[in-house]
Amino acid sequence: MPDDGSLLAPLPIRALDALRQLILDGDLPAGARLNERALGERLGVSRTPLREALRMLAAEGLVRHEAKRGAVVAPLDKADIEATFEVLAALEGLAGELAARRIDEPQLAEIKARHFEMRAHHARGDRAGYFAANQDIHRRIAAAAGNPALVETFERLNARVKRVRYAANLTAERWAKAVEEHERMIHALDARDGAALRAILEAHLAGKRQSVLAAFSGASEAYD
Repeated sequence: MPDDGSLLAPLPIRALDALRQLILDGDLPAGARLNERALGERLGVSRTPLREALRMLAAEGLVRHEAKRGAVVAPLDKADIEATFEVLAALEGLAGELAARRIDEPQLAEIKARHFEMRAHHARGDRAGYFAANQDIHRRIAAAAGNPALVETFERLNARVKRVRYAANLTAERWAKAVEEHERMIHALDARDGAALRAILEAHLAGKRQSVLAAFSGASEAYD
């Protein structure tokens, strides 16, 4: 039996996933102190994997360590959100261009299926289901680019803005516009038109950035 700790590896990963979801869902709000004992009891893990999970979340920008308070949920910073979306727009544009060149038929079929599900969630007004399908489409496009470094960077940056994006309010007009933009993404991907898909994704992320910043400032109109 190995004694290198490999058998314990799933524990910090499970703690990481659970903590990340609590933060993204708003159950652990920005600025909240992360008490290790309480969190360990809540998640059913000891302090060692919990601390490793907190370290990884700090690397993602979701947690930070303060001198007198310990680990806290990283506050949302408008300048950081704006800067992150600028990079995400460029990154997703590149992902789209590469994906149009490299995607295979099974990958394309899965993205089309998720787009169909996303539209169904929109028609039902199911915001949670829509958001999940929406995010999966973006992740699958990034994966289809065939560049692990791109995927890793995308996932890390996306996690930093996911909680504020999901919290943004949706108006009927802006929601419909987001769906229409995704429709054009699918057409460009299907046509293997990398330049068009890059432009659509960059514009989509620019619009998303404006919406999220508006929501962050207390405005009511935003979409994903």
